[in-house]
Amino acid sequence: MSKNLTDQFGREINYLRLSVTDRCDLRCRYCMPKGFKGFSEPGSWLSFDEITRIVQNFTEMGVSHVRLTGGEPLVRKNIHHLVEQIAHLPGLKDLSMSTNAVRLARSAKKLKDAGLHRLNISLDSLCANRYKEITCGKLQKVLDGLEEAKRLNLVPIKINCVLMKGVNDDEIQNMLEYCAEHDFTLRLIETMPIGDSGRSAQEHYMSLEEIRKSLSRKFDLIPDIMPGGGPARYYRLSGSSTRIGFISPISQHFCETCNRVRISCTGDIFTCLGDETSYPLGQYLRDGCDDETLKQHIMKAINLKPWQHEFTTDSQRVVRLMSMTGG
Repeated sequence: MSKNLTDQFGREINYLRLSVTDRCDLRCRYCMPKGFKGFSEPGSWLSFDEITRIVQNFTEMGVSHVRLTGGEPLVRKNIHHLVEQIAHLPGLKDLSMSTNAVRLARSAKKLKDAGLHRLNISLDSLCANRYKEITCGKLQKVLDGLEEAKRLNLVPIKINCVLMKGVNDDEIQNMLEYCAEHDFTLRLIETMPIGDSGRSAQEHYMSLEEIRKSLSRKFDLIPDIMPGGGPARYYRLSGSSTRIGFISPISQHFCETCNRVRISCTGDIFTCLGDETSYPLGQYLRDGCDDETLKQHIMKAINLKPWQHEFTTDSQRVVRLMSMTGG
């Protein structure tokens, strides 16, 4: 089996986002409806050994970046044990985690000691009341988690902010100042019509290209790069080390350079956020297939990856929640 994992359009796939649970301790308005209880049963989740085997096969096929996601990955008990199992797999260059940081203050040291490289942290507001309105959570827990991660040098720390018109678009300057103070990188993200919550949030959609143009009138934005396999376009504010990234799947999609696939906590491969197609890798794994057959199934899934998402042409296309996909 080739060491290069390439889809039918010639795109090299080197980035795997793997969900360890579809459960979350927040209820962000653009992600999961309040009162939602349609979670998968823990017994259907991939075990740590199953996840490790999947990651090992992906790295043997050329994947070098792995991100653990959810739902909220810190909800998964003993998640640091999984980090320890996969952190030193041959071929793995970058192991990161996306988290809302609510539980991070008490988990960060175990994650660091287990071999986690860095963190992406969701933070949509620096105003406690507004943060609670958006997420139903407590801002101070997130700030405490960020402080602990910084103390432990789990860097670079990237702050993911979903920008919503009329909700938090007045906080960009404050967010930049906060990130500059703590040496974090701010990443602005457009809302996406994924699931009912995501489609409802589209009334607050903002084009990040317009935001970038507005910021460029205030700051000298110098194109930059950062470690990681994601789609953000980075800029550094001239005269500082502060970086800002723009993730714009709607206004400026990056489908032609997409290098990633996602695996749900039950083992389904999703090759595109904007497509309902999935491939039941977990089922074949549990049916007892050997590694060579598993790689063949991975390749079949990769060849289902579409050329581009359909967010702008069919906003009803994706009915699953973001938390089910592995964000």
